[in-house]
Amino acid sequence: MHDIARVAGCSQTTVSIVLNRNDSVKISDETKARVLDAAKTLGYSVPIQNTKPSSKDQRSPILDNAIAFVVDDLASSPEMVNAFSGVKQAIRETGNLVLLAETQNDPAVEPSTLQFFLDQKVVGIIYATVFTRRVVVPEILRQSNTPVLLLNCFSDDLSFPAVIPGEIAGGHSATNALIRAGHERIATITGEPFMECAAGRTTGYRNALASADIPFDEDLVVEGNWLPSAGYAATRDLMRLPNPPTGIFCQNDRMAIGCYEALKELGLAIPEDVSVIGFDDDETARHLSPPLTSMILPTRAMGRWVIEQLFHGPTGDQRHPLVKLECELVERDSITKPKSRG
Repeated sequence: MHDIARVAGCSQTTVSIVLNRNDSVKISDETKARVLDAAKTLGYSVPIQNTKPSSKDQRSPILDNAIAFVVDDLASSPEMVNAFSGVKQAIRETGNLVLLAETQNDPAVEPSTLQFFLDQKVVGIIYATVFTRRVVVPEILRQSNTPVLLLNCFSDDLSFPAVIPGEIAGGHSATNALIRAGHERIATITGEPFMECAAGRTTGYRNALASADIPFDEDLVVEGNWLPSAGYAATRDLMRLPNPPTGIFCQNDRMAIGCYEALKELGLAIPEDVSVIGFDDDETARHLSPPLTSMILPTRAMGRWVIEQLFHGPTGDQRHPLVKLECELVERDSITKPKSRG
């Protein structure tokens, strides 16, 4: 899937969704075609899933002190690893176990995985997604009396406790960090636009510009795909503009890596010539040269939040307000005031 993502120019998560024919996520026909063409070119074949239901007589012993953490994709990015770490930290003193399962967006694997945990009489199920999105909660969970908590996703009817990052506020804060330094010509390199996080961060970017009375310029918004190569290509395009930006908001740190490479190839210094800010605060951010200013994605805090809700939150049938945790700014050395262009 990593190779297909590289050839198709999209994220590994998108490849997983397309190849597993998961229709719960709206992906453009053009993107689907690119993924399928890349898969065909690389000789990839989708494995046949064994969907034979398990016999009720083959149940494993009941684990009535366990919590299930079910996520669509764990390996393609560190965000869900951090969320799982937050869950483990929060239950350390409760005496409970936490069991982890990855479904890879497979519509055949997910229901059998959930049924397995329900058969185990788990204390609760944390239903998580690797990128922030609206989900249709599986009917098997709606019909169960087992507490269900949504992490990094939410349902339209708000029938389950749910926590996501405050993406709009985060995008606003990231853009405002450049505005406070004196920048007015500010670009953003977005993620894949069908993702809630990309849409939210872009909305925050536009809101910050509007609040500062800085006109929006669509030429300064370039679509990326979360990968360093996209940050590199987008930065090259931006710096070819007749009036290039003095500040660039990369909507994740991996695209900021590519942005750094492009600027350095062009002989431009960071931040003296162009200031850069990222998002997610990956481990790599502090090791770039100069260290990258970034926004913390609160995945560990989200993991702790769902455990707090499981043991101490309200019970009963009711609507639950969607909780959005703050993305905090981590200031390093990649932002300074713009050079005069007079």
